[in-house]
Amino acid sequence: MADDKDTMDEWAAAMAEADGEDGAKAVDLEELKDEKSNITVDEQRKLDTILDIPVTISMEVGRAKISIRNLLQLNQGSVVELERVAGEPLDVLVNGTLIAHGEVVVVNDKFGIRLTDVISQIERIKKLR
Repeated sequence: MADDKDTMDEWAAAMAEADGEDGAKAVDLEELKDEKSNITVDEQRKLDTILDIPVTISMEVGRAKISIRNLLQLNQGSVVELERVAGEPLDVLVNGTLIAHGEVVVVNDKFGIRLTDVISQIERIKKLR
């Protein structure tokens, strides 16, 4: 658990250092609080059952459609052209559903994603229909 805290401290320090360099600003988010007075015991129980469900988060740089013939001809050094323009934001997907756009950042020699635009819940629900 201490390693997680150290890693988060490194990210926080790096984000604070990068804050303002490219116009990006850190955003203070409201902490989730355990306010049992606002929700019923049944609602809290339902919420607790989903909080530990694992989800897959992926960052998509772009896509390309190629034939199986061309796929089999790929080898080391091959270049696959994507439909995205360089510098365009990456898609952030959770279980295959777009939830945000972001940009690549490097902190302590590790890649990360800085979210630049989060899709609203209403828009996500519309895409499900």
